[in-house]
Amino acid sequence: MKRVVSIDVTRGLVMIIMALDHVRDLLHTSALTQNPADLTTTTPAIFLTRWVTHLCAPTFVFLSGTSAYLSLRKRNDESARRFLLKRGVVLVLLELTIINFAFWFDLHFHSLMLQVIYAIGGGLIMLSFLAKLPVKTVGAIGLGIVFLHNILQIVPTFTNPAARLAWSLFFRTDFFSFGPSFALLVGYPLIPWLGIMLVGYAFGQLMTQPIEQRKPLLLRIGLGSLTLFVLLRFLNVYGDPAPWSTQKDGLFTFLSFINVTKYPPSLQYDLLLLGLMFLILSATDGVSNAFTRWLTVYGKVPMFYYVLHWYLVHLSMIGMSLLQGYSLADIPSGPLNFGRPAGAGISLELVYVVWISLVLVLYPLCKWYGRYKAAHPEIGLLRYV
Repeated sequence: MKRVVSIDVTRGLVMIIMALDHVRDLLHTSALTQNPADLTTTTPAIFLTRWVTHLCAPTFVFLSGTSAYLSLRKRNDESARRFLLKRGVVLVLLELTIINFAFWFDLHFHSLMLQVIYAIGGGLIMLSFLAKLPVKTVGAIGLGIVFLHNILQIVPTFTNPAARLAWSLFFRTDFFSFGPSFALLVGYPLIPWLGIMLVGYAFGQLMTQPIEQRKPLLLRIGLGSLTLFVLLRFLNVYGDPAPWSTQKDGLFTFLSFINVTKYPPSLQYDLLLLGLMFLILSATDGVSNAFTRWLTVYGKVPMFYYVLHWYLVHLSMIGMSLLQGYSLADIPSGPLNFGRPAGAGISLELVYVVWISLVLVLYPLCKWYGRYKAAHPEIGLLRYV
């Protein structure tokens, strides 16, 4: 099947947006002390800088499922599903090693943070078994998870450490401190994100239709998803553990309305962010211009970009600290510590400058790797990255 370019375009766009959040996390002056979504302390600029990046993770996970369907559509046999399994295992191993080192620059691995690559890798492992089922069945399971997993909010926190850890890996974001020398943050529990991936897998069928049929359908799905979000959000009854409320003015009330829960992703979060993703897919489907071609360079090599961008962001943070007069001896260490001196940081305006600069630096590297990967299909390792 011919490659669906709009998937690469959309993935490239959200990957670029993703880097903004990580630059803000590590370099912005108030990132160490302020929650950008806390409406009592944030500003609209800081809130929206964080909020727009919510688009990234569900789009990655959803399109990973879609790409898996398009790959298995050519040959859904034991060998193809086994590759899906192995790729999932590789992604989880990368999360635990190379990617976590990029987070902390700690050779002793006193910290582990399970984020989106863990969720995608674990999801692909489970999908490799579920892919034996009819596509509609897989999609129904995914929709069931997406619409019903918020019911699990009523499950109380386990007191048994092993049970609490197991529940967290699959269902609930949680933090675990194992003494002064090791900490684990489960940011992306598997099951809520698996639901998104399975829906994306079933959605792959739509992407095999002719563009003149799927483009308006993508638009209708996106608008329908956003309409359902508005309805559920307005009712404030089900679909998100953090209801919206009237704030000090109309703008902050609107921010409260769109301030949906990501950890783990709520139903309202999924409807809002995936609704926007469908609109982007519809708007870019069949469009070819300088901007979309630029985005596909990033979108064709998502894992390569993801790993490199984390190292560049972290090195930028260290460089910023040194330029501001701190020494390497001033860089703090310890579990879940990125290593930024307490007084170091830059303004939000400079965050945007650093973000754009890093994205531009990555462009020639991604272009080179994309060409190299396409020119060397015989190198099996390249299929995993």
